[in-house]
Amino acid sequence: MRALCATDLSSASEAAIENETCLECLGRIGVETIHLVTVVPSNVHSGMPGVNFDERRRQGLDRYRDVIEGAGFDVETHVVRGTPHRRINGIAETIRADITVVGSRGKSPLENRIIGSTARNLARTTVVPLLVNRVERGTDNPAVLNEHLFQHVLFATDFSENAARAFDAFSYLRHATEKATLVHVRSPKDTAAAIDPDERLTERAKTLEDWGIETQIEVQTGDPADEILAIEEAVTPSMILVGSRGQSRIRRLLLGSVSEDIVARAAGNVFLVPPPRTA
Repeated sequence: MRALCATDLSSASEAAIENETCLECLGRIGVETIHLVTVVPSNVHSGMPGVNFDERRRQGLDRYRDVIEGAGFDVETHVVRGTPHRRINGIAETIRADITVVGSRGKSPLENRIIGSTARNLARTTVVPLLVNRVERGTDNPAVLNEHLFQHVLFATDFSENAARAFDAFSYLRHATEKATLVHVRSPKDTAAAIDPDERLTERAKTLEDWGIETQIEVQTGDPADEILAIEEAVTPSMILVGSRGQSRIRRLLLGSVSEDIVARAAGNVFLVPPPRTA
């Protein structure tokens, strides 16, 4: 597997990329090669007096490279210019990445708005599964909030094709997952028929238990994002796993209702699985 790790060389990015346990978790799910990417924004000019931004970023990536190679991964580095989320997505597609990793301080104060907006824009547009690795806020030397990225997964499903694709991620996440909480949120407008959520969740739980993963199920009623985040607060998983919707021109509206809301508001890590790549 190939992972793309995006960094703005901030302390938040450093915490996400250099954490030994996080790197071990990526190795356990099958990642062998890590592509380190940093994007110099278009409005930053290399000709500014006394500053060579491209060279400084290459030096920063070389320091990360040493750490990650020491953990046993093959490493490639990329310093590019442009709009961060667009260039990250372009490189992810070019290298056929299996996962993109970005550090984020979540509901960030103004000084962290760049990495916060990049994570949110990636959530809207990502072409590969996206891991938003949450780090501490309000400190100059932040740490990741949960080093064991995939140990306890909260999987949220509406039983759609999008959610089924997200569940398929357990085929590799299971090598680092010990516990799973499976969640379905009914709308208050739902009528009794169509789907028995307890039965459907029990079927999925059986699959995970056959893989040796301790599993519990939760069925709630209300606003999906609110209820999922309430369960996150109650069970404190290491990660929320959720699928996003299709790539139509109104994708941002579809995603924004639940998946993007979770990426923006979750206290911990979020793993977002997008639709398949299109030709």
